[in-house]
Amino acid sequence: MKILLVDDSNTMRNIQKKVLADLCTDFGEAADGVEAMKLIQAGQKFDLILVDWNMPNMDGHTLVTKIRETDKTTPLVMCTTEAEKTRVVEALKAGVNNYVIKPFTPDGLTDKIQATLKKAA
Repeated sequence: MKILLVDDSNTMRNIQKKVLADLCTDFGEAADGVEAMKLIQAGQKFDLILVDWNMPNMDGHTLVTKIRETDKTTPLVMCTTEAEKTRVVEALKAGVNNYVIKPFTPDGLTDKIQATLKKAA
């Protein structure tokens, strides 16, 4: 399994890798939506993409919208501090499969990722 972690915080990506190490050992990383789109457009395939909302250059909402223009099946999980219900609804309408609010617990993130992968299988 390969997971793409898209977050402008290197520290957050490292935390996510440690938390998800039991599920996955192959991670792609991008610091914003532009970098993520370059990896995807270069043909790299991911089993799941974990996306932050607030990033420079291209935010997570825009990234999700762009991915869903051509890819309707790769599971997408928004992992963000944006906790308002309207933001959750916006993300779901854009095409995310699940939503994780930061700060998350290790079990909370793992459970959301597993549930998303199970539902997508």
